[in-house]
Amino acid sequence: MPIIETRGIWLTTTDSKVLRSKERIAEAMDFLAETGFNVVFPVVWNKAVTLYPSQTMQQTFGVEIDPLFVGRDPLEEVVVEARRVGLKVIPWFEYGFASSYNLNGGVLLQKKPEWAARDRNGNLLKKNGFEWLNALDSQVQEFFLNLVLEVANNYDVDGIQGDDRFPAFPCEGGYDEGTVSRYRQEFDRNPPENPKDRQWLQWRADILTDFLARLYGEVKGVNPNLLVAIAPNIHDWAFQEYLQDSPAWLKRGIVDMIQPQIYRRDFGSYRAIADKLVSQQFTDATLPKLAPGILMKLGSYYISPEYLVQAIEYNRQLGIQGEVFFFYEGLRENNNTLAKVLRNGPYAKSASFPTLSDLTRSGVDNSRSSSIWQGVERLLKKIF
Repeated sequence: MPIIETRGIWLTTTDSKVLRSKERIAEAMDFLAETGFNVVFPVVWNKAVTLYPSQTMQQTFGVEIDPLFVGRDPLEEVVVEARRVGLKVIPWFEYGFASSYNLNGGVLLQKKPEWAARDRNGNLLKKNGFEWLNALDSQVQEFFLNLVLEVANNYDVDGIQGDDRFPAFPCEGGYDEGTVSRYRQEFDRNPPENPKDRQWLQWRADILTDFLARLYGEVKGVNPNLLVAIAPNIHDWAFQEYLQDSPAWLKRGIVDMIQPQIYRRDFGSYRAIADKLVSQQFTDATLPKLAPGILMKLGSYYISPEYLVQAIEYNRQLGIQGEVFFFYEGLRENNNTLAKVLRNGPYAKSASFPTLSDLTRSGVDNSRSSSIWQGVERLLKKIF
């Protein structure tokens, strides 16, 4: 039987120069195809700018594209070069509903102060350094929907991807006048002072889920084969902290692929979370949608070859048919060490990226197990 699994990687602008030129993009696509990958997730929205010429941004904020890329279209270049070597492309809207990082809202809220999210003290909503747009506001949602749809309409892509900031909203938000008024109309009382009141969490999470449902329908209206992928934080921490109700998304069938960010720095921690996901959140019917996010590199951290192979092997034992790595530059560290590990080990045989029908069918064949690789230690000895 042919192997069908997700072998993905994120392309960033942070700590990476891949998107700086068409030549770098072409070289990266060649490298990924040779290594055994079949899908790339290039960033197209962060730091209040797009990495493609955006009419939505031009009309709303007067900035068509990240100034670094004026005169180019990095997204189109990725699509062309990825297609040349048989890779799928799913653009990644990295910043989601975040407005800025330690910039007091940045240019978006300078031009649209009414779009600001507010905490219970009336201050601009800030969490872990990020300032936020009001994700519960219909105008903000419309703006973001338009960003997504112009990519879906104008590029030969295979889907779109949100993450831990889309659909997401810090639990401390929702105390702006509009949201308070909406809540009061529905319940005849003010929202709870406690931002983690269970009913208040659920009410706001449902607004985000309804927006995702709308976006899902609109994307499918452009092309029913386009995939809607989300890389949320881990449930139910993500629900408590960022109103991400991934069980509801799965239940309502409004996400085609889900890449929970299991960004743990040791295999034991990764395994514990993977076990919990498979046993508590996913069913036989939804398991094909799961391809966890694995942290390959961040700052000075660099995943070990042993952990890399163990994580992939354990995924297959659990019936998880794929993973997505954060991020590309990790493959190139130490003379391409991790790329060699993948190419000579778990990704040695080519794999087809799953179709929409693969992602929605139950009873997927989970027979491929650790026996394929005959143990991590032996494999690593062979590689080195």
